[in-house]
Amino acid sequence: MIETTIAPVTHDLGQFKVRRALPSQQRAMVGPFIFVDQFGPAQIDLGAGMDVRPHPHINLATVTWLFEGAIDHRDSLGSFATIRPGQVNLMTAGHGIVHSERSPQAERSVGPRLYGMQTWLALPEAYEEMDPAFEAVADLPVVEDQCAKAIVIMGELWGKRARTTTYADTIYAEILLGAAGSLPIDVSADERALMLVGGEASIDGQPLALFELTVLRPGDAMTLTSRTGGRVILLGGEAFATKRHVWWNFVSSSRDRINQAKSDWSAGNFPKVPGDTEEYIPIPEVPKTVSYE
Repeated sequence: MIETTIAPVTHDLGQFKVRRALPSQQRAMVGPFIFVDQFGPAQIDLGAGMDVRPHPHINLATVTWLFEGAIDHRDSLGSFATIRPGQVNLMTAGHGIVHSERSPQAERSVGPRLYGMQTWLALPEAYEEMDPAFEAVADLPVVEDQCAKAIVIMGELWGKRARTTTYADTIYAEILLGAAGSLPIDVSADERALMLVGGEASIDGQPLALFELTVLRPGDAMTLTSRTGGRVILLGGEAFATKRHVWWNFVSSSRDRINQAKSDWSAGNFPKVPGDTEEYIPIPEVPKTVSYE
């Protein structure tokens, strides 16, 4: 029923905490998901905010999903979007993109709230060097009954498909359970995992620990339930046959490609982010995101 549970590594950033479940020593990926961060809930001080300076990515797609708050996204394609709850932002790095994420000024003036997920999807080898792309999708399908509601963020679940682009078979959903709520978990994906991000919930009677990533055994039909109410993320998709390497913000099937990206960023060969050109994040000596081998 439960294949493994992964306790996240928590990074305290002062104003808020980020909990990283993937990559981990126990497991590199769940479906195409190679990076799973959960942040908040947090109330940031008046006048302050989140400021993630421009930084690069290759050979992956980032997915940002908020439960509360707002984030201004800018990238080197010239894209600008204010991410809010109910809207998924998918940024496909392909052969290379640079972006920044900052709290909007309107949020800073009242004290920003931050609560959500950022995940990375490894791209299949045929798409790793594709042209970069960006999309923000708000009209997402919703499955609900009296005591349960699920938003399909990516892929097809419970007979409904999100129009968000997928490069590999992908499932991603936010599930809100009321008191005595329940919802069946689809068995079609090769790999699946759950993360309880608020309240309480159980999978076939086994309680989920808050913020742990619970990887489910393939093919098992299971039911998610809650006695008092909870918020759960479901993610997964097709298993990748070839290994992916991770170093800092770079993901690739090729170590040489990652080394090239390191050199390109250090040499200033990546494009700039229009509207956010004064700052950037330099290459770290010891990155917090690395492949476990």
